[in-house]
Amino acid sequence: MKKYAVITGASSGIGKEFAKILAREGFALLLTARRGNRLEKLRKHLKTECLIVEADLTKEEDCRRLFQTVEDKEVAVWINNAGFGHCGTFKEGDLQKELDMLAVNVRALHFLTKLVLKKMERQNYGAILNVASCAGLMPAGPYMATYYATKSYVTSLTRAIAEELRYEGSPVYIGCLCPGPVNTEFNDVAEVEFALKGISPAWCARYGYQQMKRGKTVIVPKLSVKFAVTFGRFLPETLYIRIAAHQQKKKKFGRRNESR
Repeated sequence: MKKYAVITGASSGIGKEFAKILAREGFALLLTARRGNRLEKLRKHLKTECLIVEADLTKEEDCRRLFQTVEDKEVAVWINNAGFGHCGTFKEGDLQKELDMLAVNVRALHFLTKLVLKKMERQNYGAILNVASCAGLMPAGPYMATYYATKSYVTSLTRAIAEELRYEGSPVYIGCLCPGPVNTEFNDVAEVEFALKGISPAWCARYGYQQMKRGKTVIVPKLSVKFAVTFGRFLPETLYIRIAAHQQKKKKFGRRNESR
């Protein structure tokens, strides 16, 4: 039976690059995103069997439909990559956009992780990679409050599951990819411009996949980001949060100034 790799949010950025890597590794693919036309274009360049599921992961019925598509297939790799962010003050933020962010970044990931984990346990093998962010390793992120909170959920959930699986001696792997700035469409959707130079999505996906194969639970690409996250642990939380706020303001308001 063919072994499948499933990637959510596969129409661009990190998800698209994961699709290229896993195709080269010989997996059959199931790719999902809201923009089915982009997935169709991507499929033409992938030399492997590739199923397309157009889905909106803010909707539970679409999450359920996605899982049902592979319920009878051998799923070796599942990458929860779908997600988005937004920059601005919490009180001025669009409530519906924030609720959609919670639905995709948290609820859909939680829902799919639970179903896929049970499936992989029955298979007696498999790997789940949740794409989080270095934001999820920090105490809070003023001016991107909801986004930081969602990614904290992802890293906390993943670490907890990983320990449960380790204790049980499970053959299933779970880890989280926590990059800093990556040069993708995320920046335009979130309306931010990062102060630090971003890495390419191809490099991020390649590094993430390598570390996943090595069984690393928390994967942080780029040495400077690892250093910043590690150094931050030694700062008082209030100071760390104020530094984060200062950086976020530069992202948002610096972009506004440049766009005039």
